[in-house]
Amino acid sequence: MKKLYFSFFVPLFLYSQNLDELVNLSIENKLINASAQSLEAIKEDYKSVQSGYLPKLDVGAGYSIAEHESSTTPHKGANAYGSVNYLLYDGGKKSDVYESYENTIKSGEKSLEALKNGISLTVINYYYNYLSLLAKKETKIQEINELNAQKDRITRFFDAGSTTEDELQKIISRVENAKVTLQEIELEITTILHNLEYITGNQVSISEGSIIEALTAEKEKNLRFDIQALEYDTKTKQSNANAQKSDYLPKVTLDNTFNYYDRDYSNKSNEPAGLQDHQNIASANMKWNLFAFGETKHKVESKQKEYLSSKLKYEYEKNRANVDLQLALKAYDISKAKIKSSEANIKAAQSAYEIIKSKFENGLIDNVAFLQSLTEKYDAISQHKTALNDLEIKKANIIYHSGEKLQEYIK
Repeated sequence: MKKLYFSFFVPLFLYSQNLDELVNLSIENKLINASAQSLEAIKEDYKSVQSGYLPKLDVGAGYSIAEHESSTTPHKGANAYGSVNYLLYDGGKKSDVYESYENTIKSGEKSLEALKNGISLTVINYYYNYLSLLAKKETKIQEINELNAQKDRITRFFDAGSTTEDELQKIISRVENAKVTLQEIELEITTILHNLEYITGNQVSISEGSIIEALTAEKEKNLRFDIQALEYDTKTKQSNANAQKSDYLPKVTLDNTFNYYDRDYSNKSNEPAGLQDHQNIASANMKWNLFAFGETKHKVESKQKEYLSSKLKYEYEKNRANVDLQLALKAYDISKAKIKSSEANIKAAQSAYEIIKSKFENGLIDNVAFLQSLTEKYDAISQHKTALNDLEIKKANIIYHSGEKLQEYIK
């Protein structure tokens, strides 16, 4: 029974996530959900504003008892009323308010996409940096194993009196230094895993094999999502400025109120002749503020300056985003060149190592040259794998700065 229990849960612990799964988890975290809820709140507020421009119906009722009855005040009285009110004209503010909300919602949607894309880019960086560190760890372990083998060989020579103690100590020192470096690499790997667990809200175990599909040259470049959000935010500010100008114009409302009265006079002589028990009043009303000591003027200027400030910020960030894209493209070209360079370095380091190792083991050279060539060999292997992973990051940067959804390019 215990064996069945264990075999049932083992797959849960062995399961690991590829890049696509990590990104999916990351863009469903609490920060994303909080932003999505804020966007929904704005949409509900917009619906409330739209409803506010529809006719309003109010009803009410009252009951009173008067201590001193008169012809105008019965001893007991009750009344009920119904009132319909409609804002016929608000100086043109309605269309600007609607436009402001629509642009605010679009800005919020783009901000949400920008947040998702930014988190995706962070996860991609963590993923490939993790793979680079993993490759570095593997090569460092191989280096330590080879150093230990050489240490054992030198120890035998030292015990036989055919080599000096300093030759042995150099090997031992290199082994210990390599072990410390390995621990530092393991710490970096653990840090990345913890950061990913913080972002995704889940325990993380990374699997290799994911790649980023390169953006085709003919693909039309879009503005980054955060820049698009700024663009809509600028339009919102412009609509707010236009809406404020409506205060210069009159407001027209239509009202219709129906009242029903039930009057109970204790002394019938106090009851006025021809008293009506109901009344309906329909009215059209206009209100126009002609002078307010510059209040409207200053409000309009304030909103206009907010718009101009937002516009300048948008233009600045748009130009900077274009520079970021050009730098990303340049970095991608350099990254491809690094791969070719690292391939050549591996061949050169491997060839040199084989020759130097043979000479060292035959006593033709000291261990200084051997240790140097050993380090260069494994550094070259590690740098090549790092260059390959760095190329994927550079592709992701281009996609990000081109205004595309990173998630769609993960394979």
